Amino acid sequence: MGSVSAMASTRLLCSLNAKAAHSTKTLARSCWSVSLRRHVCSSPSGLRSCMSAWVIDQYGTNGVLRYTEEMPVPTVSSASEVMIKVHAASLNPLDISMKGGYGAQLLKLRRDPMSVMADASEFPLILGRDVSGEVVDCGSDVTHVVPGDEVWAAVPPWKQGSLAEFVTLTEYEVSHKPKFLSHTEAASIPYVANTALSALVNAGGLCRDSASNKRVLITGASGGVGTFSIQLLKAWGAHVTVTCSQNAEGLVRGLGADEVVDYTAGDSLELLQTMEKFDVILDNVGGGTEEWAMGLLKPWSGAKYVTLVSPLLLHTDSMGLLDGMFQAGLSLHNKAIQNILSSGVFYRWGFYAPDGPALDEVSNLVDAGKILPVVEAQFPFTQVPQAFQKVENGHARGKTVVRVAEDDDKRAQGLMQSRRSGAAYSEQEEQESATQN
Repeated sequence: MGSVSAMASTRLLCSLNAKAAHSTKTLARSCWSVSLRRHVCSSPSGLRSCMSAWVIDQYGTNGVLRYTEEMPVPTVSSASEVMIKVHAASLNPLDISMKGGYGAQLLKLRRDPMSVMADASEFPLILGRDVSGEVVDCGSDVTHVVPGDEVWAAVPPWKQGSLAEFVTLTEYEVSHKPKFLSHTEAASIPYVANTALSALVNAGGLCRDSASNKRVLITGASGGVGTFSIQLLKAWGAHVTVTCSQNAEGLVRGLGADEVVDYTAGDSLELLQTMEKFDVILDNVGGGTEEWAMGLLKPWSGAKYVTLVSPLLLHTDSMGLLDGMFQAGLSLHNKAIQNILSSGVFYRWGFYAPDGPALDEVSNLVDAGKILPVVEAQFPFTQVPQAFQKVENGHARGKTVVRVAEDDDKRAQGLMQSRRSGAAYSEQEEQESATQN
């Protein structure tokens, strides 16, 4: 059975990579393209003092994305920091929103609390929330990693992102990359993993020891958070029902979803209402979802509704920091009280939370074959605007990855070839064993 599962996983990855190649070829025909040359600047430490990066100098559409070779290389400025050479990055819907100014008020405050008192600018700003790469420098207190280690991490939205040659994070945010993934594959996981874990564990009350046989509904399950959550929950023994469009059914079933409901069908709500009620709902869609989904939870049994689409940043953007946070808090309080009093259901918001140790656990699950990277499309570093356009078009079937280091293509091909050879060898072993028996 292990070999059959491995072969099924390999076929799923091959299918996704084929789709990714087609997406890349289609978008490469567009007019966006830059010719990169590495602008090497010497420094006394042997590291470069400037690097290539994609930045924005103002908020707006894809036209604000600018390639530069003059971005200062980040330095290790505290004893707990780690400097990473970026091999691959990936995009999330948050990057698209941040490019347009979403969360600007609160994130600016988080970057620099003194910015409230001054008119300091956050630009130039580097986007990109996922990184897979190699450690090149460490602070004096760092013990978990050393230069030369291959690592992955989710870059907090208030820090300079991964669409650059180097990024600096704290040791707590960094984890060792799964051994059996290329950097391109690994870059598709950290941000959605940290987001899903924060939502399911901190807000949803689930964990490896408590999720067995729990009934979980995931809305909008074909994107990055959804595809990761399906696999994590199945690894924990939960029963997983998902909503997605009909053309994503094969993907989510291949990842382990027990029941799939096509949200575009006219009777989707009626179908959900005929099912046994749920212990946890993870909402990736927002909008009017909570109006009909709350009734699908088990009443008076500690069931939880967790949405990843909160109004907090929208309110602080439109109303200012104080009024926005007050209104958002009031909204959460009112909904939480209303639902706990009417049906004993907990209403909660879920947020991304940086957590390197949690990624260590995810890495173990990946290396054990229980979680697969779901990469829908790949783009070279020269085509970051096309990658943004791909994510902005919506209807994601996994993640969109940017290959930052030029040598990662060959490494990815080598790992894939090795994986295929291993699957073929396992199949041959199983056939020989069956013949002997």
